[in-house]
Amino acid sequence: MRIIAGLLRGKTLASPPGLATRPTAQRMRQALFDMLMHAPWAGRTLMEGAAVLDAFAGTGAFGLEALSRGAASAIFLENDAAALVALAANIAACRSENRARILAADVLRPPQGSPQTIVFMDPPYEQGMIPKAIAALRDSGWITPPSLLIAETARAEDIARGGTVLAERAHGAAKITIWREA
Repeated sequence: MRIIAGLLRGKTLASPPGLATRPTAQRMRQALFDMLMHAPWAGRTLMEGAAVLDAFAGTGAFGLEALSRGAASAIFLENDAAALVALAANIAACRSENRARILAADVLRPPQGSPQTIVFMDPPYEQGMIPKAIAALRDSGWITPPSLLIAETARAEDIARGGTVLAERAHGAAKITIWREA
């Protein structure tokens, strides 16, 4: 698994052993970031200088890709010990320690935070975690209008959300849904 584009293009990302972490497929990340970079509701101006939250961070692929493409900062929320080791190694390999911060915390019980421009959420599939994560992140200050919310779910998984859906794309067994916090 590699960073697709930007300053960190080609950097290899480590994955923790076992099946507890399911890294997002490279093709899915490519499709998502192509949408983000070219959509009239997002674009380069959204990404450049953005404050990013990578919730359920795993390897940190979403947040590191955003940093590679010009985001100012990325905060990674993760609570799995093996994923935290891989995440720290990936941030170090990308030499992004000055723009990245890891919070070893449960997304459903996050610490207080500040509003983020873009929030990536990639929880385990089919466990109904997106609505719970949104409520918890909103209550703790991470999500406020007009945060751009991006969720990766199983293709058939339905997620309750507020706001208007800006884009939804399925790739293989996965689906990406993008909307703004209302």
